[in-house]
Amino acid sequence: MTSEVIVIGAGVVGLSTALALQARGLSVTVLDREGPAAGASAGNAGAFAFTDILPLASPGILRKAPKWLLDPLGPLSLRPSYALQIAPWMFRFWRACSPSRVAGSTTAQTALMDLSKAELEPFLAATGTLPMLRKEGNLQVYESKAELDASEPGWAARAAHGIEFQHMDAGQMAAIQPGLAPRFTHGTFTPGWYSIADPKLYTLALAQRFIDAGGKIDRAEVLSLRETIDGVEIATKGVTKRAGRVVLCAGAHSHLIAKSLGDRIPLETERGYNTTLPSTAFDLRTQVTFGGHGFVVTRLSTGIRVGGAVELGGLKLKPNFKRSEAMLRKAQAFLPGLDRQGGTQWMGFRPSLPDSLPAIGRSTATARVIYAFGHGHLGLTQSAGTARLVADLMTGAKPSLDLKPFSPQRF
Repeated sequence: MTSEVIVIGAGVVGLSTALALQARGLSVTVLDREGPAAGASAGNAGAFAFTDILPLASPGILRKAPKWLLDPLGPLSLRPSYALQIAPWMFRFWRACSPSRVAGSTTAQTALMDLSKAELEPFLAATGTLPMLRKEGNLQVYESKAELDASEPGWAARAAHGIEFQHMDAGQMAAIQPGLAPRFTHGTFTPGWYSIADPKLYTLALAQRFIDAGGKIDRAEVLSLRETIDGVEIATKGVTKRAGRVVLCAGAHSHLIAKSLGDRIPLETERGYNTTLPSTAFDLRTQVTFGGHGFVVTRLSTGIRVGGAVELGGLKLKPNFKRSEAMLRKAQAFLPGLDRQGGTQWMGFRPSLPDSLPAIGRSTATARVIYAFGHGHLGLTQSAGTARLVADLMTGAKPSLDLKPFSPQRF
């Protein structure tokens, strides 16, 4: 049996895309190796970070990286056994940190953020998930005036793009979020920061909506793709499936599948860690970002999530949950009233490209295959916008923004 469209990946980007295609009248099947919400879509911080327009690849990160890399439990770590394998990606990352490339990436990221924000609430309303949306803002905290001053170029870039924020002293921060340790003397509050009640429950709700509208979700590990005379052949562990067209949204595994079509896309895996505590663990009123330490604390409907940081270690190395424990110890020191008992640990794979932009566009091998992966920390944030762009490409509509900066072939 040949499906009209097969979407590979049942995370938030894949399911959002499947629903957008379904809304255009297409018959869609979703394939996933583990089922809906099994990867990063389950354990992320739950933020729609539309104000997060600055790429990870930047001169600022180059200044911080050497210090961070010396701490195996710090905000950025590299497993020594993985260093040689990731070296080509790191070289591309370094090149993407040049001022001209950062400026280009920021412009492209801003355009995708604006589209994603515009698409979000209509998409949530159409899928019956609008009650899950929260608008509680984000508080970025600093341990000195010097640390705040060092962040000013980033805030200036946001201001240039019309993003609202307010710098605060300790007293103003306490009015928004009581209970911060006195070491945090300054902060910046961003009111236009949205979140979802729980990212896993949201993704599962999208899956159910898709099924209720006639869609089908099959569990299958996709190994390769091959163009045929009348479509695309999808080799999986077990059976071969066929589709008229394919959208590849398989997160951190996407580049392995794209390689079967001859597309070599430098996707790497940022391994993220977190601990979800009971809802009673702390009176959290807004998401708090401890940027100097690389993690956030978020209030979800299902608990208080402490997580973030980046470990460069690929897909195969065992998790190092000492990273989760280190963040949790810091969180208790930074929020002295936090009860860190009874938490559940998690590790997931964030699919990241060197310039911090996703790959959205057609395969070089066949126009029948569209790529939509590599969103890094921003998969949830950019899911509705990406779905709109893929649906436009699939149906022949003019995309809402210039896709050249997101071309899968830009590397």
